[in-house]
Amino acid sequence: MSLNYLSAILLSILLTTQATANSNEPNTTNQSFNKAKKSLERSVYQNHRETIYCGAEFTEKKEVIPPSGFETSKYIKRSKKVEWEHVVPAENFGRAFKEWRGGHSSCVDSKGKSFKGRRCAEKVNTEYRYMQADMYNLYPAIGAVNALRSNYNFTMLPSTASSFGSCEMKIDNRKAEPPVAARGRIARTYLYMDSTYPRYAMSKQQKQLMTAWDQQFPISKWECTRAKRIAAIQKNSNLVVQNRCQNLSD
Repeated sequence: MSLNYLSAILLSILLTTQATANSNEPNTTNQSFNKAKKSLERSVYQNHRETIYCGAEFTEKKEVIPPSGFETSKYIKRSKKVEWEHVVPAENFGRAFKEWRGGHSSCVDSKGKSFKGRRCAEKVNTEYRYMQADMYNLYPAIGAVNALRSNYNFTMLPSTASSFGSCEMKIDNRKAEPPVAARGRIARTYLYMDSTYPRYAMSKQQKQLMTAWDQQFPISKWECTRAKRIAAIQKNSNLVVQNRCQNLSD
């Protein structure tokens, strides 16, 4: 490992530690996932309608204009529409809530049958609703890609071919590898959620990967603009992104 590469990794760890030490404030303004999606559509992505994984354009009516060569053998109808993807999957932080794992006395349907999982956590737990609606963790994605990515963790899949033709998103054996262009944004989203919500914690392996991606794929002006727009609506700052945006302007 070269000295320059080691220094870069140490710098990324320092920035992440700094963001954690400064204590990101969580979302405490909006509990509605639907409201969060509408705010993103109207006030964040209104002039930057591009999906995170495949770079596909989409219209005001959420219709996807697929990139040349995009392919999918499943969820054909969903491939025509944009959906809002939890980059850190809702299930991955939702499992930390007892209502998700075991239900609640209030989680009973009209037929008297108890239920648990996302539906129950969303119904009875305010903290879960705030996490689910956090706009920093929501990105536009082609519906079919969102569906097939599911709740799988990101990793490297060097021997796996693209699952979507020209879009270099790979999914195999309940794991996913995102295209190069998305890795920096994904990494900083994971680092934000990890440093903001005590209920969610990355594994050591995931943190190492996200720290490396954060350094290897620097922040862009659009990522900074996106964070500023979300902060104006949600009223909390993403210090992971904010710290790197300061370095970008320098």
